[in-house]
Amino acid sequence: MVGRKGWALVTDPPYGIGADAAQGKRSGHRHGAAWAASTDYGFSDWDNQPADPAIIMAARAACQYQIIFGGNYFELPPAKCWLVWDKLNGDNDYADCELAWTNLDKAVRRLQWRWHGMIRQEKGDRVHPTQKPVGVMTWCVEHLPSDCQTILDPFMGSGTTGVACVKLGRKFIGIEIEPKYFDIACKRIAAAYAEPRLPGLDTPKPTQQVMGL
Repeated sequence: MVGRKGWALVTDPPYGIGADAAQGKRSGHRHGAAWAASTDYGFSDWDNQPADPAIIMAARAACQYQIIFGGNYFELPPAKCWLVWDKLNGDNDYADCELAWTNLDKAVRRLQWRWHGMIRQEKGDRVHPTQKPVGVMTWCVEHLPSDCQTILDPFMGSGTTGVACVKLGRKFIGIEIEPKYFDIACKRIAAAYAEPRLPGLDTPKPTQQVMGL
C-alpha cells in the first residue's frame, strides 16, 4: 500500500467500545487519583460500532504515511513503530496509555502527557469525549517525515489534529459526519489560524465543503 506521496493519514476513529456512554457514567464522579469530575458531553451512540474497515482501508490507500489511534482495535499489518501516549492517569479506572499504530520506519516512541485531573498539562475546554490534547497530536505529526505536508483525518471529531497541523504549518483535510463536532472543529481550527505563528509557517486559509452522499 503506497498511497499519495507526501500525504499522511493521522486519525482517531471510533473503536466501537461505547466511549461516549462510558464517559456519561463517569460524569460528575471522582475516580481514584484523577481528582476532577468528568465532563458530561450528552448522550450519543457514535462509538457503539467501530469505524468501517472499508473507510480505513480507503484512507490508508490514499496516504503514504499512516498514524491510527486505537490501532489495537483494528486489523492492521504488523508495525515496527507504535506511538504510545502515557496519560499519567494514576490509580483510577482510565487506561494508562493509548496506542497509535503507524507504518513509519522507526522504533516505538512514548510520550508522557497528563490529560486528566486539575494538574493536566494542557488547559482549554474539553468538547469531545475522546478529545486528544493538541500537544499529543502535535507530537504525532512531528514524527512524520519532513516531506509529508498534507494530513488527512477522516474522523476529525473536534479538530485537534487540524489545530496541530496549523501550528506546524502543514496542510490539513478533515472530514466529520457529526454536524455538532464539525462546527466545533472549524471554530477551533479558525482560532488556531488567528494565533501568532513562527515565520515560515504560513498555511492556506481553510475552506469548508459539504460532501454528497
